[in-house]
Amino acid sequence: MAEKASCSQKQLSETFFRRICMSRNKLSAVLIKSHLSLNFSGSSLHLENINNVIVDKERREENREKQMDIKPKTGAGGLRGVKINNPNRISPRQQKKLKNTLDRWLVKPQKNSDEVDQNQENVEMTDESVVQSTSAQSVDCQNAEQPAAVSDLDEETQPLTPQDLEEDALQSTRTAVDEFNEMLTSDDGDLDEQEMETSSKSAEFSVKHHGKITDFFPGGSSSSLSSSFAAKRRWSDPKEPDVEKETEKPSVTWLGVPISELRRMPECGRPLHPLKDVPGHHTVMIRTDLLQKGRVPVPYPTKFRDSWDDIHVKMPCSSRNLFPVKDENKSRWELIEEALTKKFASPLDLKDAILRYNASNAKKWDFTALNLYCTKVNALDPDAAEHLFGSLLPDMVQLALRASELCTKPLPLLKGGMNHSITMSQEQVACLLANAFFCTFPRRNSRKTEYYNYPDINFFRLFEGSSLKKIEKLKTLMCYFTSVTEQRPNGLVTFTRKCLERPVDWKSSQTQLTRLHITCEGTIEDDGHGMLQVDFANQFVGGGVTSTGLVQEEIRFLINPELIVSRLFTEALDHNECLIITGTQQYSKYTGYAHTYQWSGSHQDITPRDDWQRRCTEIVAIDALQFRRFLDQFQPEKINRELNKAYCGFARPAEKSENLAAVATGNWGCGVFGGDTRLKALLQMLAAAEAGRDVAYFTFGDSQLMTDVHDMHAFLTQRKISVGKSLISLTCDVYDLLGQYYSSVCKSCLGRRPDVSLYSFIYRQVSSSLAPADSDI
Repeated sequence: MAEKASCSQKQLSETFFRRICMSRNKLSAVLIKSHLSLNFSGSSLHLENINNVIVDKERREENREKQMDIKPKTGAGGLRGVKINNPNRISPRQQKKLKNTLDRWLVKPQKNSDEVDQNQENVEMTDESVVQSTSAQSVDCQNAEQPAAVSDLDEETQPLTPQDLEEDALQSTRTAVDEFNEMLTSDDGDLDEQEMETSSKSAEFSVKHHGKITDFFPGGSSSSLSSSFAAKRRWSDPKEPDVEKETEKPSVTWLGVPISELRRMPECGRPLHPLKDVPGHHTVMIRTDLLQKGRVPVPYPTKFRDSWDDIHVKMPCSSRNLFPVKDENKSRWELIEEALTKKFASPLDLKDAILRYNASNAKKWDFTALNLYCTKVNALDPDAAEHLFGSLLPDMVQLALRASELCTKPLPLLKGGMNHSITMSQEQVACLLANAFFCTFPRRNSRKTEYYNYPDINFFRLFEGSSLKKIEKLKTLMCYFTSVTEQRPNGLVTFTRKCLERPVDWKSSQTQLTRLHITCEGTIEDDGHGMLQVDFANQFVGGGVTSTGLVQEEIRFLINPELIVSRLFTEALDHNECLIITGTQQYSKYTGYAHTYQWSGSHQDITPRDDWQRRCTEIVAIDALQFRRFLDQFQPEKINRELNKAYCGFARPAEKSENLAAVATGNWGCGVFGGDTRLKALLQMLAAAEAGRDVAYFTFGDSQLMTDVHDMHAFLTQRKISVGKSLISLTCDVYDLLGQYYSSVCKSCLGRRPDVSLYSFIYRQVSSSLAPADSDI
C-alpha cells in the first residue's frame, strides 16, 4: 500500500512542479522554493528534486532579465521614473495573498484532531469577515477551503488508522496540485481585471451594465458555487468519498424547497372581516360603506376636524397653525396657499415659495440638489422641463392644498407602546406627501420640538447638497407624483404599530424549524411578492430616505413612496415593536444600490388587491441593533432582543399557520450595522419558526452564505433539533447552543472576532452530543 501511495504521489508531484515551471510569475517559484519542503507523515515518500527544478527556473529567469537590462531605458515606454502597467507585475497585496495561499498547500505532519479543527475554524472565521467587505475573490478563496472542513469534522466521529493516513497524504497532494492550478488561473484573472479597471472610462459606464440589486453586494455569483459545492453537507457520512464531491460542479442559484411551494397572499389568506373604525385600536379615514373596487374612496368625515394636541398630527391646514407677521400672528395655511399658487418658472421660484412660510430656515436650508435636478431635466429634455414647471408642480400644489378636504379626520400619532392601526386612501397619502414635498408640516423642521423622537417628514434635507444620489431620488419621487396627479389612485393602505407585550420563552420552545428557500439571486420586492417582506429598518422608519441614505430601506421607501408617510406619525420604534404596512404600491423601477442607484423608469404594479382594496403587499419594518464590537451581538441579552424583535414582526397570534405567508428576508442588520450574516440568518429562521412561517432568504449575491445557511438549516432539521428544549431532541437545542457559544468562545476571546465560527461550533457540539448511529442520519 505504501509503495502504491509513493508511486502515485511521485507522479502527482512531477505534474505539480511542471505546472510551477510553466508559471510566468518568478515570484511563484521563489516562494515555493522558500516554503516548500514536502514530507508526508505516515508515509515513506520524500520529494528531493524540488530545489533542482526551482534553481533551473531561477537561472532561466535571471538570464532573461540580464538580456532585458541591456536594452536602453529611454524612449517610448521606457522613460526613467515613469510607472508602467506591467501585466506580469505582482503587487505587495498579491504577494501576501500568494504567500498565504502557498502556506495552505504545504503537506505538513498530521496534527491531532483538536489542532486541525482549531486551524480550520481560524480560516473560516477570517474568510467570513472578508466576504462581507471585499469582492467575489474572497468568496472563491473561502470556497476552496471548505472541503477541508468536511474532513476535519469527519475526524471527530471516525478514528484514524495508518491506512487512513496514507490515503490522506495522497489526497493532500492532489488537493495541492488542484489548488495551485486554480491559484495560477485566478492570479492571471486578477491581473486582467486590473488592466480592465485602468481602461474603464467612468463609474457610470459600469452602472449601465448592472440591472439587479444582487450585482452591487459583495459575494460571488452562482457560478462560484462550482468550487464551493464540495463543502455542501459537511456534516454528512464520513465514509462518503471526498473526490466525488470535488468533481461535482453544478451551477446552483438556490437551495432548499422551491420558492413556488411557499405560501403567498392572497391565496393563503382567509377572508377579511368588514373594515370598520374601532376607537382606540383602528382609525379608518374613509367611508367604509362606500368602498368599492375601482372607485376612489370617499374621506370621512365630510368636514375637516381640527385637532392641535400631543396625540395627533399637527396639520398644516389647522387654524391654530400661526405665523408671526410684524406685530400679529397670521394663518400659516393662508401664507402657504398664497406662496404656492404663484407660477413657478424656475427652481429659484420654488425655493422662494417654500421659504416664505419657513422664513426662520432661510439661511439654513440649501436647495442645491433641487436646482441641479431641475437644471438636468431642462438640459436633457426642454419639453420635460416645461411639463415640470407648467404642469406637474402646479398639480402637486393643488393636491397639497386639498388637505382640509381629503384628510378630514384627526390623524393619530402611533406612539411607543401602542397597538394601533391607521387605514387611509392612497389619495390621502398622496396629499400628505405633497405637503411633505413643499415642507408645510408645522413644528417638524427641528428635533428640539415635541417631535424630537419622530423621523423627518418635510423634504428640505432632500433638496440640499450636490450629490448625484439626490437627483436620482428626486427622479424616483417625481415619477410617483406624476402618476398620482395624472390618475387618482383608488386603493387603501394600512399602517399598524405593533408592540410585543410579553417576550417569548425561547429556552422552553419546542418548535421545529420551518421550510427554507434560500437564493443568491433575486430581490425581496420582486421574488417575494405576496410574502411578508422585511424592511431592514432604522429605529426611525425610513432611515435616510429624505436625506442621504440609499440602501435597502431607503430604496424600498423610494420605489413605494406611500411608505414615506409613515414617518409623519410613527414614533421611533422600541426594542419590542415593529411597524407593518399593507397595501403600498410600487411606482418605479431602479438599478444599482447605494452610490450606484439609478431610477430606471415607471413601474406598473399588477399586485392583486384584498377585500379592503389594498395591494397584497405586506411590509414589516424591524430595526436591528447596531454593533460597534463584533462580539457584542452574541451576548444573551442581545440575542434575546433580536429574536423578540423579529418575532414581533413575523407573528400573527390570531392567525393559523396555514393562513400565513412566508417571510421574505435577507441580511437584516448586517452591513454598516455590524451584524454577522450567519447569526442573523439563524435568528430569523428561529423567529419565523416560532411564528409558524416558512422563510424565503435572499443573500443578495453571496453564494457562500447561501450554501452555509442552507447546510445549517438541513443539519438542524434532519436531526429534529428544536428552537428550545424539546422532548424530541434530548441532546441540545439551538437557543442553548447560542448561549454555549457565547460563554465558551466569545467571552474568552481577546481579539475582534472569535477563533471558532458560530456554525463550526454548532456542528461540533451537535456531532459530539449525538450517538455515532445518529450522526449518520
